[in-house]
Amino acid sequence: MTVASQPYPERPSADEYFAYYGQYIHLVPAGNILDHLAEQSKQTRALLAPLTLEQTNYRPKPADWNILEVIGHIVDAERVFAYRALCFARTDPGPLPSFDQDRFVTNAQFAQRTLADLLDELMVVRQASLFLFRHLTEEAWLRQGVASDNPISVRALVYIIAGHELHHVVDFRARYGVTA
Repeated sequence: MTVASQPYPERPSADEYFAYYGQYIHLVPAGNILDHLAEQSKQTRALLAPLTLEQTNYRPKPADWNILEVIGHIVDAERVFAYRALCFARTDPGPLPSFDQDRFVTNAQFAQRTLADLLDELMVVRQASLFLFRHLTEEAWLRQGVASDNPISVRALVYIIAGHELHHVVDFRARYGVTA
């Protein structure tokens, strides 16, 4: 068994994840997933860093999260998905529980933090994820476990992390009026 110097080259097949996650996986462009993850967080930071306090506090609807809460949600979701990938890569097949994203956001109080602080956390969490993913073997990329009552592979989780952030970047532009 050798340590992969490049990520497993193929996208996860549809039988490696719950259909709901296809909406994220399909957003990820072709190419090296680890290269994409490394650049993606930098691009997200560059898009959001210039925002004013007023922009970060904007809510499209009163019950919607503001931009600070969405960034915090992206960070929390990456932590959860990376933990699942870690467990399955290390042959702990689960089952692992679901997470309540609304409860996480409510209890984290992301809206009380600064934009710079949350963007720094996004970068640090992404770096930690990349350290994990860069050292997975080909066998580890293909391992599966159960999370949220559904089977899922390590490589699907990595693509979900990338696609989930892309989903929210699209939302920042479309619903929150963020322009680059």
